[in-house]
Amino acid sequence: MSFAICNLNMVPLRAEPSDRSEMVSQLLFGELIRILKQEGSWLFVQCDYDGYEGWMDIKQCRPVSEMFVDLFKSTRSPVAYDLLQIAFNESRKIAIPVVLGSTLPNLENQKFSLDDDQYTFDGLIYDPANATRGMICKTALLYLNSPYLWGGRSPFGIDCSGLVQMVFRMNGYRMQRDAAQQSTQGETVSFVSEAEPGDLVFFDNEEGNIIHTGIILPNHKVIHASGRVRIDDLDHEGIFNPELQKYTHRLRLIKAIL
Repeated sequence: MSFAICNLNMVPLRAEPSDRSEMVSQLLFGELIRILKQEGSWLFVQCDYDGYEGWMDIKQCRPVSEMFVDLFKSTRSPVAYDLLQIAFNESRKIAIPVVLGSTLPNLENQKFSLDDDQYTFDGLIYDPANATRGMICKTALLYLNSPYLWGGRSPFGIDCSGLVQMVFRMNGYRMQRDAAQQSTQGETVSFVSEAEPGDLVFFDNEEGNIIHTGIILPNHKVIHASGRVRIDDLDHEGIFNPELQKYTHRLRLIKAIL
């Protein structure tokens, strides 16, 4: 099985091999992908981090060696902590924009590499040794007011489960991609009154399917992506939107990850 690395920023992962197809997820700079098959100029790939599959343009990644893959998998890579910063490709003399949460493999002394491509990066990085509930909440606030985007995983467009996944990823916890998948992780908390900041909340529809998620903040608040990444009130019924003066999401489940 061959591997590649995403060497661009915010690359769409699509349901079908077409630029017109729905974006099901998004690859950020520095993410490792398995190439499962190829159709013309399209690759059907699996994101190594969460196992999510989709189609991407072959021009939006580059193949990597087995040696690089082994090193990538055996070491923990720090992530970019600026909203937006530049990684400069010394090998090709080009600048690549890098967003919050992007992976910087083998970073040392402001230099990292994607196989034999050498980069310099002088932005902020985050490499947590021991993540805390406080850091989960602090990281989540970096995405505040980001627009909602189905399949998005960046501060320039993100969905509810993408927000949860990226916040926990930046703090060293591996979360699945979709809300329903994420609801199977962690330990169940029985009541809102017992929940702590950094816990996850999940919400269902009329059919009982989990369709939404968010992160609990102090003082009975929740941060979640709905139209934009926003902070609303949380109680045993669900999310109450003060602007609309009504409940917008019905509470189904609370999970503690930390």
